Formats: sequence, C-alpha cells, structure tokens
Amino acid sequence: MFEYMTAQEAAEKWNVSLRWVQRLYKENRIECFMDCIPMDWNDGYDNVTVGCTVENQDRADYRLSIFIKLPAKHKNIICQPLIEEINLTNYLDNVKLVAVGGESDRNARPLDYAWVPSIREQCIACKVHFEFRQCGTHFIKDGKSYTLSTRDLCSQARKANINY
Repeated sequence: MFEYMTAQEAAEKWNVSLRWVQRLYKENRIECFMDCIPMDWNDGYDNVTVGCTVENQDRADYRLSIFIKLPAKHKNIICQPLIEEINLTNYLDNVKLVAVGGESDRNARPLDYAWVPSIREQCIACKVHFEFRQCGTHFIKDGKSYTLSTRDLCSQARKANINY
C-alpha cells in the first residue's frame, strides 16, 4: 500500500539527504499548496517538481493564476482529463512540461484530438516540453468518434508522435 509522506519525512525515515528524495507533487487543489510545504522550502527544492492539473479553461484560469505565483523550481501542467480546448499561453513561463491526456472509463467525457495539437503549438511557441500521454476512451479525430480500449490509450497517443 502507498504511504504518503513529505520529502522531509522520507529523508528521515530512509536516513538519506533531503536532496536525494525525489518527489512529484501533483495538485488539483493548488490553493492548498502553500499550507503543505516544509518550513525550509524557500523557492523550492531542486529535486521536486510541482504539477497542477487542469481539465478546462475555467479550471485552468483559476488554478494556474495561483500556480504561476508559487515558489517552485520545477513546474508541470497536467491537462488530464482534457475535456475542452484550453489556452495556456499566459501560464507557460517557467513551466518545464505540459502533459495532455483524455479520460479513461466507459462514462468518460470525450477528448477531441484537435485540442491536443493546439496545446502543443502553444508549448512550442513558449519553448515548453509537451507530451501527449493518452487518448481518451471516447476519442474524436477528424470529426469521427472512436471508443478505445483502456489498454490502448497510451499506445495510440504515442502513435501520434507529437511529443516536443
């Protein structure tokens, strides 16, 4: 079973330097982030990446307006599940990676492939890495709807060959 612990707790438990502890902090309640960081956080740790999830423009505008002000050395934006076209241009400064993916479930909301290269182009313009991680169970491409098996979602995204 997964046990959550802070980077400091992990370092103490494993008797290693805090800098050796690798941690990815992904949060869709980014407004709580400052309440969760250790006292010695300052502008972040070299070994910690902070990610913020967004699924539509409303959540992007709300969460990312907070996210861009947070003290962190490494920032990622995760658009998963992506449920509508999003403009991230105003939020890409100091972001290392934008990851995009659809929702997986028989009741999943559809992912329209047209949204994916739109975000990719925003990333290229700002020199931010881009990864298309998975199609959605309900996937729309060129106006045609597909229902994909969960086991094929990542491999189908890789076939697009659009990571930057």
